[in-house]
Amino acid sequence: MEFHPSSPSFPFFHSSIQNHFFAGELKMGMWKFSFLGFLCAYFLFTIGAVELGRNQPTERISGYKHVVVEPTAGSAGDVLEDDPVGRLKVFVYELPSKYNKKILQKDPRCLNHMFAAEIFMHRFLLSSPVRTLNPEEADWFYTPVYTTCDLTPNGLPLPFKSPRMMRSAIQLISSNWPYWNRTEGADHFFVVPHDFGACFHYQEEKAIERGILQLLRRATLVQTFGQRNHVCLKEGSITIPPYAPPQKMHTHLIPDKTPRSIFVYFRGLFYDVGNDPEGGYYARGARAAVWENFKDNPLFDISTEHPTTYYEDMQRAVFCLCPLGWAPWSPRLVEAVIFGCIPVIIADDIVLPFADAIPWEEIGVFVAEEEVPKLDTILTSISPEVILRKQRLLANPSMKQAMLFPQPAQPGDAFHQVLNGLARKLPHDNTVFLKPGEKILNWTAGPVADLKPW
Repeated sequence: MEFHPSSPSFPFFHSSIQNHFFAGELKMGMWKFSFLGFLCAYFLFTIGAVELGRNQPTERISGYKHVVVEPTAGSAGDVLEDDPVGRLKVFVYELPSKYNKKILQKDPRCLNHMFAAEIFMHRFLLSSPVRTLNPEEADWFYTPVYTTCDLTPNGLPLPFKSPRMMRSAIQLISSNWPYWNRTEGADHFFVVPHDFGACFHYQEEKAIERGILQLLRRATLVQTFGQRNHVCLKEGSITIPPYAPPQKMHTHLIPDKTPRSIFVYFRGLFYDVGNDPEGGYYARGARAAVWENFKDNPLFDISTEHPTTYYEDMQRAVFCLCPLGWAPWSPRLVEAVIFGCIPVIIADDIVLPFADAIPWEEIGVFVAEEEVPKLDTILTSISPEVILRKQRLLANPSMKQAMLFPQPAQPGDAFHQVLNGLARKLPHDNTVFLKPGEKILNWTAGPVADLKPW
């Protein structure tokens, strides 16, 4: 699928901007003065805009500080278009259909939710040129288990059966093939797209208490959850974007020269009264702070309503807020990149998808959770030159492709980024292979409920 780049010049200075921003007097004069100055500066910069090279220093915006990030050889972005074919071979275990296909047949909704990467990764590998039918020549082993395809009536995944399902699958492959036992999974990878990965719980406190499933602690985990210094993210994991339906997004594309007349855009919850009735715990208070500080600010188009024009609105916005919720990640990150809206990432210590390939520092804006009340000042202080640079990078089709799991697969897409991440871990070092009789993992560790047969 093709995405038309957003126009790199004059993306939101347009007569319609007056209707959006200045229909009435701004309640606080400072906002009005600051943004008028911002628009004038933007106008001047745009007239004389020149192409900005990839090798120039970039800036990370945090509060009032602009941190210069100097590019280095082999830095993020340089490997975005790498081809993994010929660099690794993957053996796909053939499991009984009760671990994957029958689960999907029971509930086809699993094909469209944000956790569907586990299904499409399996389908991709079955026909991928990196697949080998000879396990003796494999660099990596993949076990196709659909652990998130157990949905509530509202479409949310229940993780309670997942540990038993995963243990059952590992017991099966360790009994029928010799490859797990020689490494205890250190040359195996698993796709675990739950809220908190292989901790298998949707509440962070419970996930931390559980920790990563014992039998997966030597394996490479491919997961959407990414947060530094967190028990649910083991070293060496590959962080991926959540699944967003490519064809659905493609049908909502608008003309690429449509002016970006919305300054800041967000749709979603600010409070989760059902699960956090006292407030302050959900999103660590960051979303509540957005609402309390900017609900009446005309520069901010924010609401809990989810309009049918949601995707179109993102394509009309300069900045799209991507705050944490219960977990640090959400589909908004994918949507912002696809639609050329500069992602404003509000999630301390987040580990972003394919961070060794996608130059997040260059395309996004990072705002500390404690600095959310300053968000208006932070965003209006970003120079037009920096905005143009970020928009040009976001317009790169390779950047967009890396965030999607299209069917059929395409060069440089998220499937290939996963394979590139696995290829960069090769060759395996000597610690991967166990000595004769050596055992590291404890098969009886974990909650009693996890040890029951599945």
